[in-house]
Amino acid sequence: MSIDERTDLDSIPGTVAAIRHTFQSGRTRPVEWRQRQLDGLLRVLDDHGDDLVAAMQRDFGKPTLEAYSTDIAFTATEVKYMRKHVADWMKPRKAKLRLQDMPGKGKVVPEPLGVALVIAPWNYPVQLLVSPMAAAFAAGNAVVAKPSEMVPETSALLSQVLRDNLDPDAFAVFEGGPEVSTKLLEQRLDHIFFTGSTAVGKIVARAAAENLTPTVLELGGKSPAIVAPGADLTVTAHRMAWGKFLNAGQTCIAPDYVLVDRTRKDELVDELVKTIEEFYGADPAASPDLTQVVNDRHADRLAGLLEGHGGTVVVGGAVDRATRKLPPTIIVDPDPDSPIMQEEIFGPILPILAVDDLEEAIAFVNGRPKPLALYVFTDDDAAARTVVDRTSSGGVCVNHTLFHITPHDLPFGGVGDAGSGRYHGKSGFDAFSNMKPVLTKPTKPDLSLIYPPYTKLKAKVMSKLL
Repeated sequence: MSIDERTDLDSIPGTVAAIRHTFQSGRTRPVEWRQRQLDGLLRVLDDHGDDLVAAMQRDFGKPTLEAYSTDIAFTATEVKYMRKHVADWMKPRKAKLRLQDMPGKGKVVPEPLGVALVIAPWNYPVQLLVSPMAAAFAAGNAVVAKPSEMVPETSALLSQVLRDNLDPDAFAVFEGGPEVSTKLLEQRLDHIFFTGSTAVGKIVARAAAENLTPTVLELGGKSPAIVAPGADLTVTAHRMAWGKFLNAGQTCIAPDYVLVDRTRKDELVDELVKTIEEFYGADPAASPDLTQVVNDRHADRLAGLLEGHGGTVVVGGAVDRATRKLPPTIIVDPDPDSPIMQEEIFGPILPILAVDDLEEAIAFVNGRPKPLALYVFTDDDAAARTVVDRTSSGGVCVNHTLFHITPHDLPFGGVGDAGSGRYHGKSGFDAFSNMKPVLTKPTKPDLSLIYPPYTKLKAKVMSKLL
């Protein structure tokens, strides 16, 4: 598109209409077109990965290794997987018919939905825009994208290189703030994919309901980590600290709080304190491996959570306003009714609560909104099964954190307040597709039993057949 898509709100309806025209022409349906768009996304990641990493560092001090591994390499792996399998995924699938359905042939045809909108957050700005875009393109859709305004350097660069590498008649990207998202949501779209907070997710859902537009809502919540008896606390502390403090805790599936057997609480706290120093040194705020809090508003929010929680801060606990860094913070036994235990933390603060047994931990989790992720640490398979079977969450990872989102064959998504819909691998292709059933019947024989007039004989025969 030749228009300035970053600022011109009035251009949005016309741009979306033009993209819809491209989709309706059938241009996006062939596998070759889909593969070309996926190849374009790979060029963005391969040719501009270093520049995107540098932009993320300028936006919020993301360490090079973290930025590359979580935003560039992870996303490229996902796109390559889709590129490899899209030709098979889009083939019609033969459906089994009952004897009563014969003669005939049935199949399920994956059909692209149309124009898909992808709204991405700031915390993993490349991964969480490009990965759902790849799924939408693989399914044969045209795409409208909205990166986050909270990481302006990354969004500006990413928007430009996407424009340079994708079909300009079937793709547009709009930069800007909430007013741009609002205008986009006013358009009649065929799919909306949103990643962000539960509060904004509800706004998106209400907008989608106006046109009954299908959505995938990847939201958040308070993801618990349960440390059951028998867990190796040294390994647990390493894996928990890594998953929590990666990206300064600004990860939707980061462990939000810990429930640990009362008899092992002190030992776990000691291991976590040692791990924090091992990872980030004696002065974590000075560590180049600790990401900044994204902006002053979020720094103020986290500082507010550190007040009035009623617990004991054993390490960390103060935001450096000049650098927007909050050292990894451990709070022991905060008040369960305090804001830090009611709101998603989304920062490097880890509350630890003692429980008497696994039953109490399960009851605590089940007494709150369903989380996006749940973690359980134990060498006891029965204990792990108990937690998995008796809790509900978007996903579970046993004896580690975050890694349940990496296998291509494991669908990622939320439940309840944590969101709805799934993606990654074929789940993403399916999310952006209409699985259309097609039944073909021959003209002969023509079963007259189904036609009026209805007689007792017809009724008797039909009762045997159905």
